[in-house]
Amino acid sequence: MKLPDEDEVWMRKALREAEAAGAEGEVPVGAIIVHKGRIIGRGHNQRETLHDPTAHAEMIAITAAAGELASWRLLECTLYVTLEPCAMCAGAIVLARIPRLVYGAKDPKAGACGSVLDISNHERLNHRVTPVVGVLGEECAHVLSEFFRKRRAALAGEPPATSPGE
Repeated sequence: MKLPDEDEVWMRKALREAEAAGAEGEVPVGAIIVHKGRIIGRGHNQRETLHDPTAHAEMIAITAAAGELASWRLLECTLYVTLEPCAMCAGAIVLARIPRLVYGAKDPKAGACGSVLDISNHERLNHRVTPVVGVLGEECAHVLSEFFRKRRAALAGEPPATSPGE
């Protein structure tokens, strides 16, 4: 039996944050920040709840982590997020000096860490981020696609479909 690697273990915790977002009616994206083997920041999308376009999972986790460390420099940290960060979040990751980013699903429409743009490693910026792409990627993508499938069905007035185990 293969044991999960450390990145998978932490990504599962980010997935729990994503599930919390989905349960609140938010787009299910979750993030955690790990410093020396301990979660120091966590967040999930709360744009609808807070009526705040900047309330992305990564932004909330970064703010919490900075408060925990009493520093805006999140050195020796890894950010785990279920979806590739957008331009705003990628910029915040660079500004916070987070050295390592692990994300699950790519975002071909708004991803700014390699898919559409690459802010995380832009040659003109003064900080580079080491990305690890695709950790539990299928699972992360499935959470998002199921959320949007159910939302589309609800908008069309269809009864909610159940899948095995629901």
